[in-house]
Amino acid sequence: KNSRPKLYPGDIIEFPRCKYFSHFGVYYGERDGVPYVAHLTCRDSETKILLFGRALNSSVKLEPLDVVGKKYKVNNYLDEKHPPRDFYSHIKSEIEEAMTKPITFDILFHNSEHQATLLRYGVKKSEQIEKVYSKIVPTWRQAFEKKMF
Repeated sequence: KNSRPKLYPGDIIEFPRCKYFSHFGVYYGERDGVPYVAHLTCRDSETKILLFGRALNSSVKLEPLDVVGKKYKVNNYLDEKHPPRDFYSHIKSEIEEAMTKPITFDILFHNSEHQATLLRYGVKKSEQIEKVYSKIVPTWRQAFEKKMF
Protein backbone atom coordinates (compact mmCIF):
# COMPACT_ATOMS: atom_id res chain seq x y z
CA LYS A 1 0.00 0.00 0.00
CA ASN A 2 1.70 3.12 -1.25
CA SER A 3 0.76 6.06 0.96
CA ARG A 4 1.95 8.57 -1.68
CA PRO A 5 0.82 7.15 -5.04
CA LYS A 6 1.04 9.01 -8.35
CA LEU A 7 -2.20 10.95 -8.75
CA TYR A 8 -4.07 11.93 -11.90
CA PRO A 9 -6.95 14.43 -12.07
CA GLY A 10 -10.19 12.52 -11.59
CA ASP A 11 -8.70 9.73 -9.46
CA ILE A 12 -10.78 8.68 -6.47
CA ILE A 13 -8.72 9.06 -3.32
CA GLU A 14 -9.57 7.04 -0.22
CA PHE A 15 -8.57 8.35 3.21
CA PRO A 16 -8.87 5.58 5.84
CA ARG A 17 -10.55 6.96 8.98
CA CYS A 18 -11.15 3.89 11.14
CA LYS A 19 -11.37 0.13 10.83
CA TYR A 20 -14.70 0.21 9.02
CA PHE A 21 -15.00 3.53 7.22
CA SER A 22 -13.00 5.79 4.94
CA HIS A 23 -13.48 9.28 3.58
CA PHE A 24 -13.36 9.76 -0.21
CA GLY A 25 -12.54 12.59 -2.58
CA VAL A 26 -11.55 13.22 -6.19
CA TYR A 27 -8.08 14.44 -7.09
CA TYR A 28 -8.38 17.86 -8.72
CA GLY A 29 -4.77 18.58 -9.62
CA GLU A 30 -2.19 21.08 -8.41
CA ARG A 31 -2.42 24.79 -7.76
CA ASP A 32 0.92 26.51 -7.22
CA GLY A 33 2.50 23.10 -6.68
CA VAL A 34 -0.01 22.09 -3.99
CA PRO A 35 -2.16 18.99 -4.73
CA TYR A 36 -5.91 19.56 -4.20
CA VAL A 37 -8.83 17.20 -3.63
CA ALA A 38 -12.57 17.84 -4.00
CA HIS A 39 -14.62 16.12 -1.32
CA LEU A 40 -18.05 16.18 0.32
CA THR A 41 -17.78 17.43 3.87
CA CYS A 42 -20.10 18.59 6.63
CA ARG A 43 -17.19 19.96 8.67
CA ASP A 44 -18.23 23.62 8.20
CA SER A 45 -21.94 22.87 8.02
CA GLU A 46 -24.39 24.89 10.08
CA THR A 47 -25.74 21.52 11.18
CA LYS A 48 -23.10 20.47 13.69
CA ILE A 49 -24.90 17.31 14.83
CA LEU A 50 -25.57 14.50 12.41
CA LEU A 51 -29.24 13.62 12.90
CA PHE A 52 -29.99 10.07 11.80
CA GLY A 53 -26.81 10.12 9.71
CA ARG A 54 -27.77 13.31 7.86
CA ALA A 55 -26.34 16.81 7.78
CA LEU A 56 -28.00 19.63 5.89
CA ASN A 57 -25.92 22.28 4.17
CA SER A 58 -22.89 20.08 3.62
CA SER A 59 -20.77 20.98 0.64
CA VAL A 60 -18.19 19.88 -1.85
CA LYS A 61 -14.97 21.66 -0.95
CA LEU A 62 -11.67 21.95 -2.77
CA GLU A 63 -8.88 21.64 -0.22
CA PRO A 64 -5.18 20.79 -0.14
CA LEU A 65 -4.71 17.03 -0.09
CA ASP A 66 -2.76 17.08 3.19
CA VAL A 67 -5.60 19.01 4.90
CA VAL A 68 -8.05 16.23 4.03
CA GLY A 69 -5.65 13.49 5.12
CA LYS A 70 -1.98 12.56 5.26
CA LYS A 71 -2.59 8.87 4.58
CA TYR A 72 -4.45 7.92 1.41
CA LYS A 73 -4.59 5.62 -1.59
CA VAL A 74 -6.00 5.76 -5.11
CA ASN A 75 -9.15 3.65 -5.27
CA ASN A 76 -10.68 3.73 -8.76
CA TYR A 77 -12.51 0.51 -7.96
CA LEU A 78 -15.31 0.85 -10.51
CA ASP A 79 -13.09 1.39 -13.57
CA GLU A 80 -13.80 -2.11 -14.91
CA LYS A 81 -17.59 -1.78 -14.50
CA HIS A 82 -18.02 1.89 -15.44
CA PRO A 83 -15.72 3.85 -17.73
CA PRO A 84 -14.25 6.86 -15.93
CA ARG A 85 -15.43 10.15 -17.36
CA ASP A 86 -12.97 12.69 -18.70
CA PHE A 87 -11.76 15.07 -16.00
CA TYR A 88 -11.54 18.18 -18.17
CA SER A 89 -14.81 17.81 -20.09
CA HIS A 90 -17.01 16.48 -17.25
CA ILE A 91 -15.59 16.10 -13.75
CA LYS A 92 -13.90 19.49 -13.32
CA SER A 93 -17.01 21.50 -14.24
CA GLU A 94 -19.21 19.28 -12.06
CA ILE A 95 -16.88 19.83 -9.09
CA GLU A 96 -16.97 23.59 -9.64
CA GLU A 97 -20.77 23.55 -9.93
CA ALA A 98 -21.19 21.34 -6.84
CA MET A 99 -19.07 23.77 -4.81
CA THR A 100 -21.68 26.50 -5.36
CA LYS A 101 -24.65 24.75 -3.73
CA PRO A 102 -25.51 23.07 -0.43
CA ILE A 103 -25.74 19.28 -0.49
CA THR A 104 -27.40 17.07 2.09
CA PHE A 105 -24.91 14.57 3.46
CA ASP A 106 -26.56 11.25 4.18
CA ILE A 107 -24.46 8.39 5.55
CA LEU A 108 -26.57 5.77 3.70
CA PHE A 109 -27.55 7.53 0.47
CA HIS A 110 -25.11 10.39 -0.20
CA ASN A 111 -21.79 10.17 1.64
CA SER A 112 -18.32 11.15 0.43
CA GLU A 113 -17.91 7.83 -1.42
CA HIS A 114 -21.22 8.33 -3.26
CA GLN A 115 -20.10 11.84 -4.22
CA ALA A 116 -16.68 10.67 -5.46
CA THR A 117 -18.12 7.87 -7.61
CA LEU A 118 -20.80 10.20 -8.94
CA LEU A 119 -18.12 12.65 -10.07
CA ARG A 120 -15.75 10.04 -11.60
CA TYR A 121 -18.28 7.67 -13.15
CA GLY A 122 -21.64 9.44 -13.13
CA VAL A 123 -22.86 6.64 -10.82
CA LYS A 124 -23.52 6.85 -7.06
CA LYS A 125 -22.08 3.86 -5.21
CA SER A 126 -20.73 3.17 -1.73
CA GLU A 127 -19.11 -0.22 -1.19
CA GLN A 128 -18.53 0.50 2.49
CA ILE A 129 -22.27 1.04 3.04
CA GLU A 130 -23.07 -2.07 0.97
CA LYS A 131 -20.79 -4.05 3.32
CA VAL A 132 -22.71 -2.70 6.32
CA TYR A 133 -26.02 -3.64 4.65
CA SER A 134 -24.75 -7.15 3.97
CA LYS A 135 -24.09 -7.59 7.71
CA ILE A 136 -27.22 -5.86 9.03
CA VAL A 137 -29.93 -7.06 6.64
CA PRO A 138 -29.55 -10.80 7.47
CA THR A 139 -29.71 -9.94 11.18
CA TRP A 140 -32.86 -7.87 10.65
CA ARG A 141 -34.39 -10.61 8.50
CA GLN A 142 -33.75 -13.18 11.24
CA ALA A 143 -35.29 -10.88 13.85
CA PHE A 144 -38.40 -10.29 11.72
CA GLU A 145 -38.78 -13.99 11.01
CA LYS A 146 -38.67 -14.64 14.76
CA LYS A 147 -41.09 -11.72 15.26
CA MET A 148 -38.67 -9.89 17.54
CA PHE A 149 -39.84 -6.52 16.15
